[in-house]
Amino acid sequence: MSWLLIDNSNTRTKFALADESGLLEWRGVIATPDISQETLLELLQGVDYHGVLIGSVVPLKRDLMAEFFRDAHPLHLLDYRSPLGIGIDYPNPQQIGADRLANAVGVMARHGTPAVVIDFGTAVTFDVVSAAPAYLGGVIAPGLGAMSGYLTRKTALLPEVDLVEPDTAIGKSTVQAMQAGAVFGYRGLVRGILAEILKELPENTFIVATGGDAALIAKGVSEISAVDRDLTLDGLRHVACRVFSESR
Repeated sequence: MSWLLIDNSNTRTKFALADESGLLEWRGVIATPDISQETLLELLQGVDYHGVLIGSVVPLKRDLMAEFFRDAHPLHLLDYRSPLGIGIDYPNPQQIGADRLANAVGVMARHGTPAVVIDFGTAVTFDVVSAAPAYLGGVIAPGLGAMSGYLTRKTALLPEVDLVEPDTAIGKSTVQAMQAGAVFGYRGLVRGILAEILKELPENTFIVATGGDAALIAKGVSEISAVDRDLTLDGLRHVACRVFSESR
């Protein structure tokens, strides 16, 4: 029996099938602004599943999907009240995004604790899980795309650029200069935030990166021990194991 997992973020919404043994082969992606009854029907035509778990940080799209799946399948919307398998040491847990909770569950299951998850998405989030294990909190900063895109939107002559590894720190064109500023500058931001976080954590804290820009930025940040593309989805899967086993 498989479940449908949905990671609904601000830019892209990822879909995956999973069961108690792990994530399955089928995957799907819809740009979040394009989520609708029609695009969901098109993506899921012929896909067989017996439960839906949604981790969402986009309330309008969360509600649309909750309505879409309401009558067809058991449905769970991830939040701090879900059976996470970890504690929460945070004064207002209702403020914690579902993606951050899924990352905390995923890092505990896949890499152990204490740990820091750096999720490179529309925003970059740093989430800290104690050895207990418990979710402690973290940091939110602008994402790499948001920072680089700001220059294009706010200046008359600077173009949009592809974010790739620069050949040199001294750009020989406007595009090269922007790429160097974005990639090297962003790595500096990540190192600076991480250094402050690690001052408050044990020496054996594991650092893992996930999200769209994780592989690019992690190349130049030696403190990051692993890049794990499936961390969030597998965190959702571990919650689904608890939710749907309890509902049988």
